[in-house]
Amino acid sequence: MPFEEKMTWVTVVIGTLVPIAYLAAVVPQLADTPAADVDYQGALVAAVIASIVLTIAGAIAIAIASAIGAEITGRGSADDIDRKDERDVLISRRGDVAGYYVAATGAVAALVITMLELDYFWIANTLYLSLAVAGLVSGVVKLRAYRRGF
Repeated sequence: MPFEEKMTWVTVVIGTLVPIAYLAAVVPQLADTPAADVDYQGALVAAVIASIVLTIAGAIAIAIASAIGAEITGRGSADDIDRKDERDVLISRRGDVAGYYVAATGAVAALVITMLELDYFWIANTLYLSLAVAGLVSGVVKLRAYRRGF
């Protein structure tokens, strides 16, 4: 499995779990609190920081595991981590384009919500969730391409 595919798995798992945790912390507040009064800022900042830190930690863990695996099995080397072939580049590009369309759609939705002068809660969460979904779509497209081809 190429290093890029391993990293895609890391980002998909983190990109799924962190937004679920964020939603689990914020959505129950909407049951008895108006959206304008929901305390979401701290959870949103924590979710973004957690995504960054966990992705970096995952990248380090995958790099170490790949280097150790290459040393033990004798297949490949630690230098393979930096190596991308044409297929990796094309898969990455395809996934990024798919994610871009989702992110752009979410940005337009956030602009519409802003023009409708809805609460900041809805604007911030639309932006966050559109970026989270864009990352997931990008990752799923990449993983599908790695597993099934173009």
